[in-house]
Amino acid sequence: MKRAFARIICIAAAGAFLWGCGSVPATKYYQLSVPNAAPAANADPIPVSLLIGPISASHLYREDHLVFAANAEQMGTYEFHQWVAPPTEMIEEYLLRDIRASGKFRSVSQLTSASRGDFVLHGHLYDFKEITGAPMAARVTLDFELRDIKASQVVWTQHYSHDEPVDGKDVTAVVAALDRNVRQAAAQLQAGLDSYFASHSTR
Repeated sequence: MKRAFARIICIAAAGAFLWGCGSVPATKYYQLSVPNAAPAANADPIPVSLLIGPISASHLYREDHLVFAANAEQMGTYEFHQWVAPPTEMIEEYLLRDIRASGKFRSVSQLTSASRGDFVLHGHLYDFKEITGAPMAARVTLDFELRDIKASQVVWTQHYSHDEPVDGKDVTAVVAALDRNVRQAAAQLQAGLDSYFASHSTR
């Protein structure tokens, strides 16, 4: 009798465990839109080989969970909403493809130990998060610096910070707003690079 009772308890516990597992929400994954990879036709590109270096950040943005904040001091992450890759890696890949697709430079490559180039572009990500409240916003804050490799010095810097309005109240709307914000940051970055190289002849 005791053995049969113990068996019933085990079966009930197993059933409860399986029921609990079945009620866990499925994890949803998100990514930034991917720019066109094919370079635009340009018969006279800037004669510069540009290297795209890694985007640095705190450990929070080197992980894959979506971040939210109600104020400047406290942040949290969504348990079941994740990026397909850390934001630093997604932004680096976006910039690489976006700048290469512009066709404005002789070449645009990712910085590796074997890379050879004239300038290297680095970035630091400070914010990539949902700002909760009314209204909701998607905040992106980035610093960029352009280093002349031959001269071994930083020759240009740019700061970007913007709160993009969120058109909705769900995570999907936040992701769309962050995506728009990154596109704006990339456009501002390219405009800044254009201005720098226009005033510093490399021909």
